[in-house]
Formats: sequence, C-alpha cells, structure tokens
Amino acid sequence: VHLVESGGGLVQAGGSLRLSCKASGMITSVFWSKRKAWYRQAPGKQRELVAAISSGDVTNYADFVEGRFTISRDNSRKTVSLQMNSLKPEDTAVYYCNLADEDSDLWGQGTQVTVSS
Repeated sequence: VHLVESGGGLVQAGGSLRLSCKASGMITSVFWSKRKAWYRQAPGKQRELVAAISSGDVTNYADFVEGRFTISRDNSRKTVSLQMNSLKPEDTAVYYCNLADEDSDLWGQGTQVTVSS
C-alpha cells in the first residue's frame, strides 16, 4: 500500500493550493473505512494535525485552520484532498497524508508547502 501526495509548492500569502493524496494497493472498501487526515510539520516543530475526515464524513480541523481549509475524499478514486485558501507564511510546512484505523497507520512521503510573505 502506498500513499502519494501531490499539489504542494510555493505560493504567495493569500493564495491557494490543493493537496491530493492517492492510495494505491488498497481496495475501495478498505480506503472508505479508514480515518483520513492531513498533518503538517514545520522545521523545528512537531508534526501536528491539520484536518481529518472519518468514514462517516465527520470532519474536524485544527484551530489554526480558522475556516480556510477543507478536507474531502473521493472513495471511488481512493483520494483525499485538502483545499487550502488564504494561506499564511506560518502555513509553511511539509504536509503529510495519513490513513489510519485500529490495525494500521499509513503515511505518505510528504509534500512541501511554502508560503511567501
């Protein structure tokens, strides 16, 4: 099973990016059943939760998101996305996709997001 993130890059403050994470080697029903999340890690800081979506489509967001990001999933494409708007320099980090349940904890390789002021 692999998770491959894409969509990171360099953007000016106030801009937008859309991150995507595609799962391969996993059947659709297994993908659906897992909690899907995005985390981020800035230099010198611990990895932190950005947003998560459950198999029942319940979402939760970190306080710092402040309504700027939206997590979504496409079970048929086995993809989880993070739409990020109104980006701030402090959003600069490596963003990681995570799929987890009681039996497994899968991580992607990360995608760099850099927001310039």
